[in-house]
Amino acid sequence: QVQLVESGGGLVQAGGSLRLSCAASGRAFSNYARGWFRQAPGKEREFVAAISWNGGSTSYTDSVKGRFTISRDNAKNTVYLQMNSLKPEDTAVYYCATGRGPGPSYSTTYYNYWGQGTQVTVSS
Repeated sequence: QVQLVESGGGLVQAGGSLRLSCAASGRAFSNYARGWFRQAPGKEREFVAAISWNGGSTSYTDSVKGRFTISRDNAKNTVYLQMNSLKPEDTAVYYCATGRGPGPSYSTTYYNYWGQGTQVTVSS
């Protein structure tokens, strides 16, 4: 049974940092893209960042470019999201996901396994 478990969320002041982790179990995902999405109250789930199977290609939504960094460790079947210079508008539940192919994508339909989410709250 495939499971994705996010961790690292919490409450942080604006300007602070958090590092999210997403550990996969049940199968290896070293040949597949991994992604991070977020959903704020009353809003649709939105793309945050994605990384290709070998880490050679990454993609970010414009609002987090220069502040967030996605990375992966295939030996640990884990993907990370380093979030710096956090803003109140980054407050959301953050979800990790695994893609259907090796390259990154911003589309939610491209991802077929999802974690349960971790709350990130940024206070002003």
